[in-house]
Amino acid sequence: MNKHLFTTLAFRNMKRMVRDYLVYVLTLLLVTALMYAFNSLIFQDDTKKLIGTDDGWLAFLLVLTTAFIIWIVTWLMRYMVRFIMEKRSGEFGIYLLLGMKNQMIFKLYQRENVLLGIAAFVPGLFAGILLREILLAVMYTMLRMEYRLHIRFHGGTFLMTAVCYAGCYCLALFRCRRTFKKMTIRALMNARRQNEEIRERYQNVKQLLFPVSALFLLFLRRIITGLDNMGKVALFLICLVLAIYLFYMGLSAWIVCYIRRKGSAIYRGQNLFLLRQFASKLRTMQFTMGTLTALFTIALMGMTIALMLNAYQTMVLVEKAPFDVQLYNADVHKDFSRELSLIESEVGITQSHVYHIYTDGDDQVAVWLYTHLETWGTIFLNEDGSANLELIREEQLAYCASDTYMRLSDYNALRRMLGYETVSLDDGQYAVHIKKRLRRQAEAIGDGLEILDASGKEPLSCAGIYDEPFSQDGHNGGDCLIIVPDAVAAARMKPYYSELVAKLEGEAPAGLEKKLDMLSLEGKKAWQSEYDVLYSACTGSDHLFNSASANLVRDNALSEAGYVLMSVIMPIAYIGFVFVCVAVTVLCVQQLSDSAKYRFRYDVLRKLGLNTAQVNGLIFRQLSAFYLCPAVLAVVIGSMVLSISRVFVRETGVETAHGVFFLYGVGMFLGVYLVYFALTYVGFKRNVDGSL
Repeated sequence: MNKHLFTTLAFRNMKRMVRDYLVYVLTLLLVTALMYAFNSLIFQDDTKKLIGTDDGWLAFLLVLTTAFIIWIVTWLMRYMVRFIMEKRSGEFGIYLLLGMKNQMIFKLYQRENVLLGIAAFVPGLFAGILLREILLAVMYTMLRMEYRLHIRFHGGTFLMTAVCYAGCYCLALFRCRRTFKKMTIRALMNARRQNEEIRERYQNVKQLLFPVSALFLLFLRRIITGLDNMGKVALFLICLVLAIYLFYMGLSAWIVCYIRRKGSAIYRGQNLFLLRQFASKLRTMQFTMGTLTALFTIALMGMTIALMLNAYQTMVLVEKAPFDVQLYNADVHKDFSRELSLIESEVGITQSHVYHIYTDGDDQVAVWLYTHLETWGTIFLNEDGSANLELIREEQLAYCASDTYMRLSDYNALRRMLGYETVSLDDGQYAVHIKKRLRRQAEAIGDGLEILDASGKEPLSCAGIYDEPFSQDGHNGGDCLIIVPDAVAAARMKPYYSELVAKLEGEAPAGLEKKLDMLSLEGKKAWQSEYDVLYSACTGSDHLFNSASANLVRDNALSEAGYVLMSVIMPIAYIGFVFVCVAVTVLCVQQLSDSAKYRFRYDVLRKLGLNTAQVNGLIFRQLSAFYLCPAVLAVVIGSMVLSISRVFVRETGVETAHGVFFLYGVGMFLGVYLVYFALTYVGFKRNVDGSL
């Protein structure tokens, strides 16, 4: 064949593929944009410099995520390459009849796919450059930094994106050469009749997989909150995907058996037509439908977890460190003069206060917390409901060995610094300051404590419980702090450790916290470890993040914590969005490609008396069943994450109903889903109406 004619034919076929598989092209465009935008973060050095860290954690996670995305995009491309090849098998058979060699047909098809890939890649790059700016603006907001728009093209990002994209195409086209080489005219002519080879034997036995897989999914739902390491998470996901595949095998067999035994529902309206279409499609696509449901489920659960972490950052993390600077030191004689000089030289101080946390040598407050907070459950209780004091004093998971107290004068000084109202106590009273998330559980704490007055004879009464943000992850106690009159602290207590809080003139420079750590280590005693110097003795019961660092600089700590959370949130969101787009693309292309063979069937229904509105309604119901099956199952299975979000809200103190995260995730999921469904419905109806 003339080289010019060969190129012209490839270009003409590519344009036809763009028209017939526009949704696929748009998805490749979106994937390219996402790849470019997220790959750009790997080369983003400004952020690491601003927060004073260069550990490459974000880049490492994004590289792993990109590898995972390459795998799923390769699956999509390979699926589409094979699918389009089957749809065009008759055309390829004609090429053979006209004398073209198998190798030449493969080169033609390969060139068409390369042109199609370029047609999606080039505009995807421009979209990725714009998406990169949006992504960076979001990232800087999460890191509490100002970002100025500066659109630019990064060569390293382009090269990485191009290599990933080309690699996906090469892997997708890898097996095509062998397939074309073995193709005969007869095989090509029959290929359109074969979607996925399915054996229909043992349907009565296979239908039992339907209830068995449902029970297995219920079991997985019950154990999801016990996943405390990556090994268990990986095993859980494998079992989840396996259960989904078994579910579709069972559902397909059950529908076939239901139609065979002539169930009553098949005779209502057009149900027989719909069930036959759905059963036929499900038989030939049960593996694909299982894969799509698994992608939907993982995407939905991932989106929900990402929203949970984002809520934690915006609602809770900013309250963890209310003071600009707070320093801890186990030495009760510490005056913090060197630290104050360093801070003053770096940024300037408007106000500071040095004070002590006191102790009476008892642990009654810690015992009460261990035995009454929901976080600990019954871990520290004996079978008769009493406190297991031996275990509490042996483990010491979250609280100091002795209870922590603060003088009223120091307490009010700190409250004034934070802009809170001061507190008054009579000589016979004390107050409790506890984390907001624990306030409801600690309402009865005053009834369980016996705190004596200055004479050590009369018990004090609880004057109130306060729950404003107060740095209670190891600085001002762990979770809980008892406020007593100054006379009580002077008479009955001794200093436990020293604290300094400071209010800065401006924003703390990056790396100030690390400089304070280095200064602390210079004064380290020979018998002290770095951990003893750089961390407080009582961390509190927060599991996700706590500020137990001895030297806590608010701006540095929030930026670093935001960086860690962002490193988790963004890859999860990236994977989730790509999963949804890939899955709905397969659904959409499948239905649009089949619309041609449905023309005759709907034409027959029109001749049997169905009007245009009824035909359109039937099309809508057919597409809805096909789209809703994986979506509804994904939502039902994905609701497992509600158990995690319930624990998350309880343990972190996020002031949001635990179900809201899942509903938002479903909303984002359905937003993308409905757009693709609308495109499918319009295209399907147009293809069917064209022949009616």
